[in-house]
Amino acid sequence: MPSFTLTPPGTQNGSPPATAPRMSWLDALRGLAALVVVFEHSLDVLLPEVRRAAGPWFDFGRYGVFVFFLVSGYVVPFSLERRGSVREFWIGRFFRLYPAWLVSVALAVVLGAAGISWGLPDALRARPWTSVLAHLTMLQDLLGVPNAVNVFWTLSYEMVFYLLVTAMFLAGVHRASARVALGFGVAAAMLGVALPTALLAARWPGGTTLVAAPVLAGGLAALVSRRRAVRRAGIAVVAGLALTLLVLDSRIGGVESLCIIATMFAGTAVRGIEDGRLRAWPAAAMVAVVPVLSLLAGLRPPTAWAAPGGTQSLGLDWSLAVAAAWLTFLGGFALRRRSMPRALVWSGLVSYSLYLLHPLVVQTVWRASGDPGGMPGIVRLGWGVVLVAAVLVSAGLAHRYVERPAQRLGRRLARRGRPPAPA
Repeated sequence: MPSFTLTPPGTQNGSPPATAPRMSWLDALRGLAALVVVFEHSLDVLLPEVRRAAGPWFDFGRYGVFVFFLVSGYVVPFSLERRGSVREFWIGRFFRLYPAWLVSVALAVVLGAAGISWGLPDALRARPWTSVLAHLTMLQDLLGVPNAVNVFWTLSYEMVFYLLVTAMFLAGVHRASARVALGFGVAAAMLGVALPTALLAARWPGGTTLVAAPVLAGGLAALVSRRRAVRRAGIAVVAGLALTLLVLDSRIGGVESLCIIATMFAGTAVRGIEDGRLRAWPAAAMVAVVPVLSLLAGLRPPTAWAAPGGTQSLGLDWSLAVAAAWLTFLGGFALRRRSMPRALVWSGLVSYSLYLLHPLVVQTVWRASGDPGGMPGIVRLGWGVVLVAAVLVSAGLAHRYVERPAQRLGRRLARRGRPPAPA
C-alpha cells in the first residue's frame, strides 16, 4: 500500500478538515483497491473457478496495488512539501507505517504458533536476526529476504519511493516528477527484461542486509543534518542505495520494479499539473507515455542479450491489470469533486490495516472451513460473508486503536522539534 498510500488525505498529519471532501475520492480509490486485493487473495479459498478462468487474462492483485501506487504518488510527495521538513515527514511516516505493521507481524507469529495460519516462511528462520533487520528497513523484498506476511512486498517499493522523493526534495528537483516518471518508464521498457533479479542477495546472502541497513540509517541521519555538505552526502547515499537495490536486487524483476516507481512519480506529476506546479501540456504528455511504456514493458519478451537470471516478461494479465488501474485512477480523478460512496471512503480510511491483516484472516478462514473450494456455492457464500466481515472488523479495530493513536503521537513528537513561532 500496498497503502499504498499510507496517509489518508484530509484526515491525517494535521491537514485542514476543509480538504476532506476534496480528497474523499482518494479514500474511495484506496478502499476499492484494498477490497480487490482481498478478493484476489480469497480466490484460491472460495472461488478457484474464477482463478482458473480469469487468471490468464487479468491479475486482480496487481490491479489493486497499482491503484495504491498511483494514489501514493499523488499524495505522499505533497505531504513532504506541505511540511517543508524532512524530519517531520519521516516521523510521520514512521508512526503511520510501523505500529500496524508490528501488529500484523505479531499476529502472524501468534497464529502460526497456534497452527491457525501458515506462520512465517521457513527461510526466515535460517537467518533470524538478518531477517528482522531487513524487515525493520521495510526493504526486505529488495534484500533477498522473504516477506513475513506476503503483502509486505509492496512496502519495499513505497520505501524506495519515499527515499527518492526525500532526496529530490532536498536537492531542489522535486518538481521534476514528470521527467522522472518518464525516465523510469523508458528504462522499464528498454532495459527491464535484461536486468537481473536478486543479484546481490544471491551472491551475498545476509550480507546485503548487513550493509544496506546501516547505510540507510546513516543516509537518513545525514538528510536531517544542519550542515549542507552532510545533507548532500546523504542525498547521494539514500538515492544511490534505493536505485541500486531497485535495479540489481529486486525479487519481482526490473520490468515491474521500474514500472512501479514510474507509476508513482506519474501520480505525483498528475497532482503537480492539477495544482499548477507543472506546465500542463509538457507534463501531461510525459505522464501519458508512462502507462503506454508500462504496458509495452510488461508484454516484451526477454532479449537475447539478457543476463542469466534476468527478468522474464510479465504477460497480458499484468498489462491489462496495470491499464485498468490507470483507468480507475483517472476515472476517480475526473470525479474528484463528486461525493463518493461512504462505504468505499471508510474502507479507504482503514485500508492500510485492511491490507496488512487480510492475509491472516484469509488463512484463518481456510483452516476453519477445511478448504471450502469444493463445497456447494451457498456454503462458500457463507464463508465469504464471514471472511469479509472479519477483515473489515479487524481493520476497523486496528485503525481505531493502533493507527490513529500512533499518528497522534507522531504529530505531537513532530511538533516538539519545530522552532518557536515569532512573537
